Amino acid sequence: MEAGIVSYGAYVPRYRITPTEIGRVWGADGEGMGLALNVQRKSVPAPDEDTITISTEALRTALVRGGIDPQTIGALYVGSESHPYAVKPTATVVAQAVGATPNLTAADFEFACKAGTAAIQTCLGLVGADMIRYGVAIGTDTSQGAPGDALEYSASAGGAAFVIGREKVIARVNRTLSYTTDTPDFWRREGQRYPSHGGRFTGEPAYFRHVTECARRMFEAVGTAPKDYAHVIFHQPNGKFPVRVGKQLGFTDAQMRYGLVTPFIGNTYSGAALIGLANVLDHTTPGERILMVGYGSGAGSDAFDLEATEEVAVYDRSYGRTTQEYLEGGVEIPYAVYAKFRGKIQMGGS
Repeated sequence: MEAGIVSYGAYVPRYRITPTEIGRVWGADGEGMGLALNVQRKSVPAPDEDTITISTEALRTALVRGGIDPQTIGALYVGSESHPYAVKPTATVVAQAVGATPNLTAADFEFACKAGTAAIQTCLGLVGADMIRYGVAIGTDTSQGAPGDALEYSASAGGAAFVIGREKVIARVNRTLSYTTDTPDFWRREGQRYPSHGGRFTGEPAYFRHVTECARRMFEAVGTAPKDYAHVIFHQPNGKFPVRVGKQLGFTDAQMRYGLVTPFIGNTYSGAALIGLANVLDHTTPGERILMVGYGSGAGSDAFDLEATEEVAVYDRSYGRTTQEYLEGGVEIPYAVYAKFRGKIQMGGS
């Protein structure tokens, strides 16, 4: 494909809470849970942060870094499972906030944690068909788990934005493909406050089957093997699953190093793989090949074979924080503050 990533930006809220602190409140072994999930701490959005503000911050960074006029954006898609409104698009607010309206198409995407990668595929199609000059794909979430549930130890907030185009491409997309089935491993009905999950069922036959099948089909389609990639990024519902699937496929710790972000900020759902890709792009050099395999419950995987171009060497990342700074930074808060921020305390009365 001629199209690829022209610019990108990430954003992660500054607050953090540790599994130990969560376990302390519920009389559970939070430290053990953190070790089992390979999550050291997770990000927590402030009361004035949601998927709209996260998307806007990430996209502003991408636009400034790439020197892109918002009026040249022809499509803007926001992938998330925690949109602020049930009926009211997130994408239009973000487009207005960055000055991209009114001459563009915009929509919200949903497919659990792979809504962001699905948005990238759509932008690639529109750019490749010469229907638009630039397309924006954003993956972001502020999901949370029920109090005391295993999800509470990892569900966090963050996102990344990618500008797709043909000019000054820093990472060319050689091929993308998907593997999709009806596997109900994770769900939330309208009106339900917290999502439900199938426990161990979310590993097999959900996550591992889809990710491995999608990756292997990519190897066959482009004639590659794990050794051909300098970096690999998998969707990361926790810090344990992507390491395990990487080893199963034959990748090394060095190849997974920069793409693994969940241990430091938790599972950002639609933003998880994309924040990992942002961190990889922060560290990649021209000619390096990158494999990204997303996953969304329900269930499906999207795979991308990318290659860093000469443009990545001169790409200006001076604006905004690097992904690594988000991973290493943050202010830890106690559970009481976390519960207040996330609206877990419900007041009585009419």
